[in-house]
Amino acid sequence: MSGREQAVEAAWKVLDGDPDYEIALTQDLVRIPSVNPKFVQDPEQNKEAEVQDRIERETRGFGCTTERWDVFPGRPNLISEFPGSEERSLILCGHVDVVPVGQRSDWSVDPFGGEIKNGRIYGRGAVDMKAGVVSCIAAARAIRKAGIELEGRLSIHTVVDEEAGGFGAMDAVAKGKLAKGAIVAEPTWDNVLPCEGGLYWTRITIRGRQAHAGMRFNEIWPQHDFAGRTVPGVNVIELMTRFLTAMREFESIRCRTSDHPLVPPGLNTISPGVVRAGAGLGEDGLPVVMTNPAIIPDVAVIDVDYKFLPNEDPDEVRKEFETFVHHFCQQDRWLRENPISVEWKLGGLYFPPMDTPVDHPLVRSLIEHKTSLGKTPSVRGFEAVTDAAHYAGAGVDAVIFGASGDGFHGKDEYVDIASLKETTKVIAATIIDWCGVR
Repeated sequence: MSGREQAVEAAWKVLDGDPDYEIALTQDLVRIPSVNPKFVQDPEQNKEAEVQDRIERETRGFGCTTERWDVFPGRPNLISEFPGSEERSLILCGHVDVVPVGQRSDWSVDPFGGEIKNGRIYGRGAVDMKAGVVSCIAAARAIRKAGIELEGRLSIHTVVDEEAGGFGAMDAVAKGKLAKGAIVAEPTWDNVLPCEGGLYWTRITIRGRQAHAGMRFNEIWPQHDFAGRTVPGVNVIELMTRFLTAMREFESIRCRTSDHPLVPPGLNTISPGVVRAGAGLGEDGLPVVMTNPAIIPDVAVIDVDYKFLPNEDPDEVRKEFETFVHHFCQQDRWLRENPISVEWKLGGLYFPPMDTPVDHPLVRSLIEHKTSLGKTPSVRGFEAVTDAAHYAGAGVDAVIFGASGDGFHGKDEYVDIASLKETTKVIAATIIDWCGVR
């Protein structure tokens, strides 16, 4: 048996010898409500800092050094770390914020109770993703308790605000908290996900010309042109309707003519999510009046969720869309003189694409150890976006791997306990493979 195999066996022996550890810590974290305050503002629910307090006590207890700072007031990131070389450094990442509970009457259990039933731990954040955070912590703890000295630096990043755009991970990256590789322990139902598409939030602003609705005939029906004629309005809602139709066709062409082998065909969608139209452009970039149909509206704002494939260049994605918008405007007399504007990274939200090779050592290690436990995982891309994107955008080789469960962003959320335990073992073994043993 090689030294690596002996180290994996020793770490797994620690995990098997303390079978309640992951369960109890997951329950502890679920019982601390940490709803993202961007969704619900309630001191009794907005307790990300208390979750970090609990994690910091835990990681310092088995020998980690820790560093924390506020990303937003009272909302800290935490890094727990074992020292080592940069060449074999690894980040384990999970977020501590959760989405709102919704209607409590829809739940059959206490959303923050951490109740165990039928081999599952229930509660908001159980699978998304406090169990993933626990797998990272438990794997590091088992390695330390087994007396294994890692060659590479191991960092556990527990970050805030993932559910509202990933600004916690973005801040960690901006502060240079990087490594050669990263495992983000989001739920993957025991599969290995080395890629995900990129995402922009994008604002499209179309301008018309305001007028009285009683003079609509002056806009849509041929009129004799004479000195002193009232200037016709330009109804921006009608311009917007034509634009949305054209954008839908542009989206279809993009989806048909580009692909990636690990993600569903057509993943690169352009989804209009919020549409506002009315009269007058406010300082906030939105229409001022949206309740008076007697005004021919002159401002339309469309906010879209703009996805692109793992293998697409973000600069080319922007250029392609802006070219489409330009050509659309050239087909309309008004828009030629008053072109549509496009704002990228609305609200600062941008997820770079992630496209780690399927034969990358982190991917191979996760597959090997998951398979050794009796189930060969699928290797595929992630349909949504995670904090892995922010590390990948900074040059870190990232992979997503986590436990299975259900109810995330819905009712009766749970994590499967057996899957949680297997995930911890696989992550521990992959740490040993990647970081190496002294």
